Amino acid sequence: MGGQVDWFHGAAYGAVGGALIEALVFNGRVLTWQAARRQAREAKRRKLPPLRAYVDPAADAAAALSRLLLGALVGWLLHTQVTGLYAAVAAGASAPALLRQLGSLRTVQEVIQGGTAGAGERNPDPPDSVPPVSAHPPMPETSGEVGS
Repeated sequence: MGGQVDWFHGAAYGAVGGALIEALVFNGRVLTWQAARRQAREAKRRKLPPLRAYVDPAADAAAALSRLLLGALVGWLLHTQVTGLYAAVAAGASAPALLRQLGSLRTVQEVIQGGTAGAGERNPDPPDSVPPVSAHPPMPETSGEVGS
């Protein structure tokens, strides 16, 4: 599958990407539990840490479902931009970070909040994350010679 992805496959592969990331998160929790059990055995403790101390089934299932849905949503939204299976899976895997980044853009915030800036208009205010020009250190003056 090397061409443009249709909307169904974009959403499906995006959900697969979300599921892969959630599987990695779950694996990390199980490995942390395993290390805690080994440490307890080496310390000769009688009571080993239970798995429920590292995995919360209700919360983890809700997080997994939300990651699947976000992955599917991003796969669906970007299906015309994505070419190939791996790109759709990667888009779904990065869905939370991608949506967070898109949501931080000033123009998206204005549209959501009902701002007046139209398409093509520039926002005169710089984004909050960029410091003003005066906050940057001055550039040292050079003589224009290379390697001096």
